[in-house]
Amino acid sequence: MHIPIFGNGDIDSPEKVAMVKDKYGVDGVMIGRASIGNPWIFNEIKHYLNTGEYLARPTLEDRVIACKQHLKHSIEWKGQILGIAEMKRHYTNYFKGIPHFKDYRINMVTSDSPEEIHAILDKVAREFAGVEIK
Repeated sequence: MHIPIFGNGDIDSPEKVAMVKDKYGVDGVMIGRASIGNPWIFNEIKHYLNTGEYLARPTLEDRVIACKQHLKHSIEWKGQILGIAEMKRHYTNYFKGIPHFKDYRINMVTSDSPEEIHAILDKVAREFAGVEIK
């Protein structure tokens, strides 16, 4: 009988997944906080495990598109009031590493309108186009 063993806890990079698999022989891993605002982590890990190479980090445009989709799905699933409220904790993570982002985040978390949030995200895409995300 084989009982699958999964690694969990602070799994936040392809390297950590590879280390946990090599060191402990786990059958899989569970990703928690590291996926909040970073849905790309799953493809990054899969690609790294298959090739040993890193994928390019998501661009600002990728982040804006994903954030808009996340907001849309959140509203569809929970309704506008709760959907928008629950998204507020994700904005910082989607745009982590962008310098001087605080004012945009404050505007997003104080808005109760999906249209206004979309307008802010469009402004973010324009204002920070070409900015390197760390």
